[in-house]
Amino acid sequence: MKSVKVSDYMARKVVTFHLNDNVVTALGDLLDRKISGAPVVDDEGALVGILSEVDLMEVIVQDSYYDEAQGIVADYMRTPVDTIEPDMDIYSLAERFLKEHRRRYPVVKNGKLVGQISRRDVLRAVQDFLIHPERRKRGSR
Repeated sequence: MKSVKVSDYMARKVVTFHLNDNVVTALGDLLDRKISGAPVVDDEGALVGILSEVDLMEVIVQDSYYDEAQGIVADYMRTPVDTIEPDMDIYSLAERFLKEHRRRYPVVKNGKLVGQISRRDVLRAVQDFLIHPERRKRGSR
């Protein structure tokens, strides 16, 4: 498994938000796309934060306090963001998932977001490696 890299299984087309995106619209995007979070990038594509369902619970609090949900993604996103490099091996990533209890990690190269990898992607890599060896390294998305 150490020969299998994050870049072999990471999602390359990632839903992202920008700092000034409306937070209610972002909440709707997460629900519509059935995802639990997404990276936040600046105009140059550099990763600056992450917005997740947990972060958006604050929208409920704001709505009850102000009687209207308001704000931008920058007001609710979490920073700093734990990231990984595309050349990390899947085995090391699996260990990190176990230790840190995350659902996903943004994949960053030279400060730019290049993808995202989830626990499910790691399981798919394991399946390809152990059960379907003919699929090895063809799992890229």
